[in-house]
Amino acid sequence: QLQASGGGLVQAGGSLRLSCVASGLTFGRYVMAWFRQPPGKERELVATISKSGQATKYADSVKGRFTISRDGAKNTVYLLMNSRKPEDTAVYFCAAALATRYSGSHVLSSQSFYDYWGQGTLVTVSS
Repeated sequence: QLQASGGGLVQAGGSLRLSCVASGLTFGRYVMAWFRQPPGKERELVATISKSGQATKYADSVKGRFTISRDGAKNTVYLLMNSRKPEDTAVYFCAAALATRYSGSHVLSSQSFYDYWGQGTLVTVSS
C-alpha cells in the first residue's frame, strides 16, 4: 500500500514536498516513482529513483526544479518541488515497481512496469 501526502493549493514559486509511505512491501526491492495527471491530460512520469537511490531520471519539464529521494529507514519516497509553475497543477501519484531482476541503479520510466499505485494527491499551483 502506498499513501501519498503533501499536496494542496500553493502559489507559484517556492517549495513543496510530497511524501509517499510504503507499507506491506519490502521497500528496498522496489524502484519508486512519481507520476502526475494534469487536468484533461494523460498521466505522465515526473521522476523515478532506483532501488539504491543512486540513480534518478526526470521529465524534461521538471528537470532542475524537482528532486526525488528515498529513505529506506522510513519506507518513504519524496518529491521536492521547487520553483513551482501553474503548469505543475496535477494529481500526483507515487508508484512502486518490483525490480528484483534489475541492478540497484536501474530506473523504470514506463507506467506498465509499476505494480502498486498510491491514491494521488492534488497539487494546484496558482499564478
